Amino acid sequence: MARRPAPPSPSIGAATPRSTSSSRQPRSGAPAAPRVDVREWASGMRLSAFSVIMLSLVVLGAWVLVPTLGTFIDQRQKIAALEQSVQVSEDEIAALTAERERWDDPAYITTQARERLYYVKPGEVVYLIDNDLDPSTLPREQEPVSDTLEEKPADWMPQLLRTLVSAGLSDTAVPAG
Repeated sequence: MARRPAPPSPSIGAATPRSTSSSRQPRSGAPAAPRVDVREWASGMRLSAFSVIMLSLVVLGAWVLVPTLGTFIDQRQKIAALEQSVQVSEDEIAALTAERERWDDPAYITTQARERLYYVKPGEVVYLIDNDLDPSTLPREQEPVSDTLEEKPADWMPQLLRTLVSAGLSDTAVPAG
């Protein structure tokens, strides 16, 4: 197998044929980068049998491993989801076990019977209070008191005058009592 010599490559400073179309010229005043002729570059490459075999092995390996890698990632995600599900189930089992242990206590059973079913011991009198008040009439909870002092401007003199005038002009008198 005889090798043919590679065609001479142009040196960096040698002139290369360039097209004069305005669409390929850079818009800024910067000099254009040296262009590489792809046909000339590809003709300089030599493929040996070893290179072809190695390239085909890399392609074959990628073809075999990519689906396997996708399956591996899917399985890891499923395993993580199942481990989380197992943890949630174990937490629920622990809560139910604690609930069952509470129901083994006779005092807890008595308390639940009194609260839920309104059971009473003989001789006891039970008063049920129905909370039928309108929620808007109930007093609102007080907001927390702040530690900072705030001084609000208050002009008390006009307020006093308005009160005196309205009291003097009213037709009805309300007895104090």
